[in-house]
Amino acid sequence: MKGDYQDLVDEISALLGAPATLENRDFRLIAFGAHDSEDDLAMDPVRTRSILTRQSTADVRSWFEAFGIARATGPVRIPAAPDAGVFRGRICLPVRYRGIVQGYVWLLDQEPGKPGPEPAALDAAMEVAQRIGVLLAEEARAGADLSREFLAVLTAGRGWQQDMAVAALRAALGPDGDGLHAAVCVTPWPGEAPASVPGAAAVCVVPRRGGGEPGGATGPGAAAGPGGESPGEPALAVLLRLRSTDALAPALAAVARLLPRAAQTAGAAGKGPGASSTGGRSPGGTGPGGTGAGRQGASPTGPGGGGSGATGTAAAAAHRVTAGVADPVRGLADLPAAWEQAVAAARAAAAQPRLGPVAQWSGIGPYRLLATLAADPVDDPAARPLLTPAHRELARTAEVFLDCAGQAGRAAAVLGIHRQTLYYRLARVEQLTGLDLDEGEDRLLLHMALKASRLA
Repeated sequence: MKGDYQDLVDEISALLGAPATLENRDFRLIAFGAHDSEDDLAMDPVRTRSILTRQSTADVRSWFEAFGIARATGPVRIPAAPDAGVFRGRICLPVRYRGIVQGYVWLLDQEPGKPGPEPAALDAAMEVAQRIGVLLAEEARAGADLSREFLAVLTAGRGWQQDMAVAALRAALGPDGDGLHAAVCVTPWPGEAPASVPGAAAVCVVPRRGGGEPGGATGPGAAAGPGGESPGEPALAVLLRLRSTDALAPALAAVARLLPRAAQTAGAAGKGPGASSTGGRSPGGTGPGGTGAGRQGASPTGPGGGGSGATGTAAAAAHRVTAGVADPVRGLADLPAAWEQAVAAARAAAAQPRLGPVAQWSGIGPYRLLATLAADPVDDPAARPLLTPAHRELARTAEVFLDCAGQAGRAAAVLGIHRQTLYYRLARVEQLTGLDLDEGEDRLLLHMALKASRLA
């Protein structure tokens, strides 16, 4: 399929006498023609980045979409903007299939004062673009089939239903189904799944259960739970195809690039604080030379952080875009369990910022258990008084003390307080909870309650 795209791009380049590039509708590079020009303007920063990184930034996308390319049915001329890194004007050939944009062919326009391509040549190039649109639409349909089978695996109940879903996905993937894979959960994920993710065998959007956990036996048609609560925000599921376990690191870099997009979309919809949107930017605004959406983060609230304790993180965690990555598995039989690992890691990254924004299940420590157990908000009667807004500092003190294995000197140093102040606070914790912090089981109960409260 990739060879077909390259041949068609080369055909357009020959028709118009200029090197062409083909990107999908998400501005990911698919193919590009040879660049043999000695003109420095032929490779401006925007074009260079697109070819070297095989994708464009959110700012670049907003810049060019502001000229109406997503709605156009014929060639669109876009002027140069040197201040934004666009040294040469562009000609965009929208690639459509049955009225729906599938991608874009980009060519460098002639310099001012020089004649551009003849109308007949542009018409011929648009005919080639239509053939590209057919191929992209067919590829998208194949990807949609994989998405459906992948979603079925993640939402099927245990037993024969899950076995059948795994068998269907294996058949859809063909020989790749027996290879090495890693499951990834990105949450929250607003909108539709991206058309493509580098290194992914399948991608789908998984609805969330009423308890706040993505997927589960409720399936894609999950309705509101008892009392009318919402099924919650969806998550993006990515099935990464790996050549070896060493290939996981570059695959995670591709996953990390998804987070700013999700944060940006959520911010535009008013779902998250601090997330910005570059959509709808006019050509006169900040151009493609800008920085784009930044990585979302939060102030650390755990040991050594400046936050307000376990109870102060739940609301912020609900709005952070995080990703969880499961341990790689061979074949698909263990994929449902891998998805549970990915969900747990994503929840842990949201609960504890130092773990994220992309957390691997193997590195989340106690959250490997807590994220599985604490599907519902923690409401232990002993810890309940401590987990109120009025006692956030006491909760943080107790958590740091327990994180430091009960070593008072270390805990006081991390908290930046005198040891006597620490002892006073710990005594208040014992009064509020009725627990004895000299007892191992009481310490374990309180430590679990404080950690699990972050996952609420």
